[in-house]
Amino acid sequence: MTRQSYISPGLRFLLSFACLVIIIAGLRAASPILVPFALALFVAIVSLPLLRGFRRWGMPTAPAILVIVLFDGLALFVLGSLIRLTSLEAIAAYPFYLQRLLELERETITWFGSHGLELVPPSELWFPSQTIDAAGQVVTTNPDLNWILTAVRSLARWATDILTTVFLVVLIFIFILAESTRFERKMMRVAGGERLGRAVKIITEIQHYLAIKTLISIASGVTIGVALWAMNVDFALLWGVLAFALNYIPNVGSIAAAVPAILIALLQFGPGVAAITVVIHIAVNALFGNLLEPMLMGRQFGISPLMVMIGLVFWGWVWGPIGMFLSVPLTVALKIGLENSNDFGWVAVLMASGANEPGEPAPEGVPAVVNQMDPG
Repeated sequence: MTRQSYISPGLRFLLSFACLVIIIAGLRAASPILVPFALALFVAIVSLPLLRGFRRWGMPTAPAILVIVLFDGLALFVLGSLIRLTSLEAIAAYPFYLQRLLELERETITWFGSHGLELVPPSELWFPSQTIDAAGQVVTTNPDLNWILTAVRSLARWATDILTTVFLVVLIFIFILAESTRFERKMMRVAGGERLGRAVKIITEIQHYLAIKTLISIASGVTIGVALWAMNVDFALLWGVLAFALNYIPNVGSIAAAVPAILIALLQFGPGVAAITVVIHIAVNALFGNLLEPMLMGRQFGISPLMVMIGLVFWGWVWGPIGMFLSVPLTVALKIGLENSNDFGWVAVLMASGANEPGEPAPEGVPAVVNQMDPG
């Protein structure tokens, strides 16, 4: 007789938890390598339908990949050019908005003073080496340029890091597309149809999510940009682009995109237009984010709002802003992987957003009575 080893449930849980801690620490430590790879992988997943279309039309793989890379590069170039132009306009308008900010500060302090509450002007913290004259103008008394040099160095370092990341992403992206034509045959030889089907399911759902999210983001950005342009709010194009880009970050992205637009409207026109700007952002996010997006997404992903928020915080902590950008696709992939696990199927059930319909199969390793969303 062979003697079988037995591991108690408590020890098994501790071992699993220790492995999880090691994996998370490895994800954070290897972020300089994993972040470009993850970005390239998700861009490649979005581009795969285009590659398949070109190949069905008879175009060889190499020219098709070149066309896709040029198309993606053109899209990034146009987006970067729009941000650059509007940023230059914002820099040119800096003195005006600084003046308006100081006026708003003075009015606020005066109002609080009339009610018996004396406040220290925040401008004394913003400009420690400057004073404000009677007309509200900034007067330099002892300029300190160290902060300027520090900002320039940080900007140069940030630009270098961005260029390095973009180069790695493009390089990995090209190789992933080239390898994708042989991936299916390799998976069939290595793992058979079951694991291939699991990989195809992950890719298909991520493509579906990113396609719908892109359409919703474009609609949100265009609507907000046009509405602010109609009200003559400065840099309306920038706020539209910002709303488009940050809409990929769930929950907090739309809020972060709204804050600078509301602040500019407040400084430019006052509280009335700022309030209208708030209403516009709320209405757009309610229409596209809370109504149209769930209708188009349907019940395919089945991730609870709580898990979306936890995923946002977790991936943001592990990989920074890029992790926040990719938090939902990463969480979707993790949930699908857990659904096919005998040991951790119950975690996928906890991540699900709703109940199974009667007669709907439950994931492996959990009782059939446990509810889970239909993966579609």
